[in-house]
Amino acid sequence: MGKPVVGNHNRRQYPFIESKTLINMDPAPLKSYKNRYPFRLATTSFIYPDHIIPNVKILGQYLDEIELILFESSPASLPSKPEIKTLFNLAKALDLTYNIHLPLDISLGDNSLAKRNQGVDTIKRIIDLAAPLIASTHTLHLAYNESSKAKTSVAKWQKNVYKSMEQLLSFGINGKTISIETLLYPFEWVENIITALNLSVCMDIGHLILQNTDLETFFGKYSEATSIIHLHGVKNLRDHVSLVNLPEKEIVPVLKILKRFAGVVSLEVFGHNNLIASLRFLETCWEGISKRKKG
Repeated sequence: MGKPVVGNHNRRQYPFIESKTLINMDPAPLKSYKNRYPFRLATTSFIYPDHIIPNVKILGQYLDEIELILFESSPASLPSKPEIKTLFNLAKALDLTYNIHLPLDISLGDNSLAKRNQGVDTIKRIIDLAAPLIASTHTLHLAYNESSKAKTSVAKWQKNVYKSMEQLLSFGINGKTISIETLLYPFEWVENIITALNLSVCMDIGHLILQNTDLETFFGKYSEATSIIHLHGVKNLRDHVSLVNLPEKEIVPVLKILKRFAGVVSLEVFGHNNLIASLRFLETCWEGISKRKKG
């Protein structure tokens, strides 16, 4: 895995990685949440300032699934084959599954064919590497990096993305195992690509809140294609903070969505404090809505 997470990532790029605030904290959640909900509850492998495997060893005792964060595509940032074997053995020992967040430093919509091909090759290499883990999904950012949002620019980007995804699937990869994440552009931009290639959807609650999207309407439209939900709070336009910061008006809509969902819900937060607060907040809200139903 190379260096520990804290030393292996640029803190300006990943400001949530702060060793001083993470070290010496309690080593694990206070209780088990395995099989607690109708969905599989997950969190990221970026909770403790260490490699992926130590995170999995701790968190896997308490949660149903771990989101393996592979934000960077360099070989030093990826698990080795022996580490994949260790993760496989941990999954069996801990009754655990994984989902994989594919790298952020690739672009399948770039105007450069070479960069698009590099992105496709990178995704295939990671999917092949992690194949023994039988990930529930591989979450992919289809980043839009163009300065213009003119129809012609968007259409060109869409064409590039479609060709790249088509190329990726030509290797025999099942489109349903790739979940396209909701980012900070209209999701309709990728809707036809998802439908045409039979891809899945990653519903990132925080990203949708930042766009003032009606969550229940979105879920109603894409629920059948949604394989994973990223759940986190939003505070002062900053996302991926503790779920305690979920806007009050969104709490009931989120709970209604979760009640109808049987896939993976990943608390996509970073750091022990954010995780513990998020777990407790979710549990309290869940128990509250359950009591109201009984009453």
